[in-house]
Formats: sequence, structure tokens, C-alpha cells
Amino acid sequence: MSKFKVMVALCCLFSSAVFASKKHDGSINTAYLKLDSRSTVSTSRHAGKVVGRAHELIGTPYRWGGASVSQGFDCSGLLVYLFRSEAGIHIPRTTSLMLKSASKVVKRAHLKSGDVVFFKHNGGQRMKHAGIYIGDNKFIHAPRTGKYVRIDSLSNKYWNKSYLTAKRFH
Repeated sequence: MSKFKVMVALCCLFSSAVFASKKHDGSINTAYLKLDSRSTVSTSRHAGKVVGRAHELIGTPYRWGGASVSQGFDCSGLLVYLFRSEAGIHIPRTTSLMLKSASKVVKRAHLKSGDVVFFKHNGGQRMKHAGIYIGDNKFIHAPRTGKYVRIDSLSNKYWNKSYLTAKRFH
């Protein structure tokens, strides 16, 4: 992809994120950065709905910037869609903003179905990817261009090496 196309795509993504976060008075809503335990769903029933819907979306095409069934999903768009539609929770649109939120960090040994798992690129320092933990050491995610929403294992060599952390939004 040319530098120009990348810049245009990034500008569009940033603009849509800012537009979507505007309050009715025109100011930018940063409340999503302040997610805490009061804004999480307190029951596992909601986590079950999020995970159940994620299973239904397996096979949906990946689309960079996508956040709907009709468009397809990128990794963060899938999570935003799941939490909003199934639990009424508005989480940040990007993986980096999800990580910056005040939502509870979860140790890998304490993962529960519905937690969001985050990965670094090839085990490096840069945060790159996220998915929804579904139990049994597995997660559902939208991997990359040309692929589809699918289940992978945290035990897989790549995902194990690239695992960064997890957060609980439910």
C-alpha cells in the first residue's frame, strides 16, 4: 500500500473516531478513557452473550476499519461491536485506547470468558492486536486482511509469544 493510501486511511479512521466520540454540544467525549468497575457489566450472563455472539460471527471477513457485520471487522471493531450490541458497554475504538482505559487488568492465569486479550506484534513492544477470550485457553478475533473472524489458541506458538495482557470490560 502506498504511503498516500496509508495516510488517507489513517486520517479517515482518526476522523471517524473523533466524530463518533463527539458530544451533542460538539466537544470531544473522553469518558470512554475513564471506564472503571462501575461501567462494567456485573454478571457473567452479559459476558456469555458477548461470547455467544462472537461465535455467531465466526467466518465474517476481516476489514481494516470495519466495525459491523455488513462491513466486516478489524480486531478492535469486532470488540466494540460485541460489547456495545450485546452488553450495552461502549469501549474505546482502538486497542491502544482500550489498554489506556481504567478497566481492570486481568492476569493470564485468571482469564474469564469475555475478557479482552491483547497481543504485541511478533512478541515485540508494539501493541498490535486484540481478541475476546472464550475459555479453554482460546479466543475469537479478526486476524488480518484476507482472513475471517476465527478461534485461535493462546497456546499457539505465535499467540503465546505475542501475548501482552488482558482487561475485563464485562
